[in-house]
Amino acid sequence: MQSYILLVKSHPIIMAMIQFAILGTFGEIISKWIINKKVFLPFNPMILILKMLEWAILAVFIKYAFTGFHGFIDTLVAHEMLPKLNSFFNAFAISVATNVQFGLFLVLFHRVLDNIVMREKNWNNIDKGFYSLFWFWIPAHTITFMLPRIYQIGLAALWSVALGVILGFYNKKG
Repeated sequence: MQSYILLVKSHPIIMAMIQFAILGTFGEIISKWIINKKVFLPFNPMILILKMLEWAILAVFIKYAFTGFHGFIDTLVAHEMLPKLNSFFNAFAISVATNVQFGLFLVLFHRVLDNIVMREKNWNNIDKGFYSLFWFWIPAHTITFMLPRIYQIGLAALWSVALGVILGFYNKKG
């Protein structure tokens, strides 16, 4: 655990990229396994590498957003535009701000990158991505933002696996 903490402190962007490249991609793989009822690699090796790169790019934006929205809420409290909040409500405020303001961009950007990687123009069910900000990401990130900052990106990447499982069952064929 100390090695993980040291790596995250020393290389926050690179570690975010690595965690999301592995866990975000794994979440997509699990989703495909559940949907198609087969355990196989759902992407050819080149697509797999591009998917990992896609998640790594998203991780940079996520890391900056997490840092920035902590500051955003702290500034609102400092200027008395929000009351001083306990840890739960502070985490909830950061989560709502992050997902309502940044999440919309992230859902769209993720789909754009996915369309590039998969060489398609798939905008089907983009509304479900937007809805997930409210039913999944705000509650999940409320928990995330209650943790010490050093663990937040790691948990956010793990949530990507959880969402992959949920979406896999939701979109399961027959």
